[in-house]
Amino acid sequence: MLESFNKKMTIGIIGLGYVGLPLAVEFSKEYSVIGFDINKKRVQELRDGLDLTKEVNNEELTNNEKLNFSYEEKDLTVCNIYIVTVPTPIDDNNTPDLTPLIKASELLGKYITKGDIVIYESTVYPGATEEVCLPIIEKVSGLVFNQDFFAGYSPERINPGDKVNTLTKIMKITSGSTPEIATYVDNLYNSIITAGTHKASSIKVAEAAKVIENTQRDLNIAIINEFAKIFNRLDIDTEEVLNAAGTKWNFLKFKPGLVGGHCISVDPYYLTHKAQEVGYRPEVILAGRRINDGMGEYVATQLVKKISSNKIHIDEAKVLVLGFTFKGDCPDVRNTKIIDIIKELKDFNMDVDVYDSWANPDEVKHEYGISLVNQLNKGHYDGIVLAVDHDEFKAMGVEKIRALGKEKHVLYDVKHVFGSTDSDIRL
Repeated sequence: MLESFNKKMTIGIIGLGYVGLPLAVEFSKEYSVIGFDINKKRVQELRDGLDLTKEVNNEELTNNEKLNFSYEEKDLTVCNIYIVTVPTPIDDNNTPDLTPLIKASELLGKYITKGDIVIYESTVYPGATEEVCLPIIEKVSGLVFNQDFFAGYSPERINPGDKVNTLTKIMKITSGSTPEIATYVDNLYNSIITAGTHKASSIKVAEAAKVIENTQRDLNIAIINEFAKIFNRLDIDTEEVLNAAGTKWNFLKFKPGLVGGHCISVDPYYLTHKAQEVGYRPEVILAGRRINDGMGEYVATQLVKKISSNKIHIDEAKVLVLGFTFKGDCPDVRNTKIIDIIKELKDFNMDVDVYDSWANPDEVKHEYGISLVNQLNKGHYDGIVLAVDHDEFKAMGVEKIRALGKEKHVLYDVKHVFGSTDSDIRL
């Protein structure tokens, strides 16, 4: 199959989440695609034309003869290119959890045949593809890597909820296990990515490039969060400081906030894990992680102090948290740091309600044990935390949001949705 680049191939996409589904849809405009996921409910929803992640239009899922969804492993036998887009989380000790990647590799080992190509998109530390994944495929399949089958790595750059910077409009890094395969993989992605591609010199270079993208962003946010902590003690409005500093052409305009989601709060730990494995103890990266991981607790503590200073009884105070997803106007609740605020407030024996019309109530209950409220009651709360900048909350305006509080209450505007004089606390 490597002799020519043609449209007779069948591509198997392993994992149909925020990354895999958009990829399956775009490739199906050119090639036959099998979208595979072990979640039967997810597969059935997609067959019915329903994408709860809201990453693709529902009409793109129907009346598409080149796109099929399946949870049956045997359906992968017709594929000759496999693209793995499974999640790469961390465990409770902030150690990379490669279980989904290992299971996906074991699965592919059952069905891969001579001449096939496996491309990984999941974010990993440099070396993981060749040191962990491919040996598994070799062992299960009995085939020899770079002789019987080949590999590529093209890190995902999906930004959940972003309707401007979509898959085809973001330049794609590509790589391959041989020069020939690298060119083949690059051509494959170039056939759907209008923004173009960047062919890295090796799989490890591509892996490293991806993991530092989010690590750099994490560190930039961490220093802004530290600025915010300092300015709060100095009674200076952080946003005003950032606006003033931002008048210089080379000042990076980051904002303080909670750093959650599937990438920025996870990827740095993949890099630091590998660094420590080879004998280097990272300092700056881990310091940034400590700052950002502690912001949920910081927000909760600031709210409690303000409530107490207003002579409101802390014990059993009623608090409303507006927003639970990890970012605005997006249903993604993976690794949301809002949960840290909620846990800390409950540790103070506060009664916490959480409202978010974007989040899936069943998913939130299953993953976090939180039951979302489905209506907002006026005059009910001692504290209100505006935690996510959904357009819905912006449209409500500060008066309607304050109306949810009792006559004496505290409003904490975490995301700077409103002006500096509209809330009692801002991050």
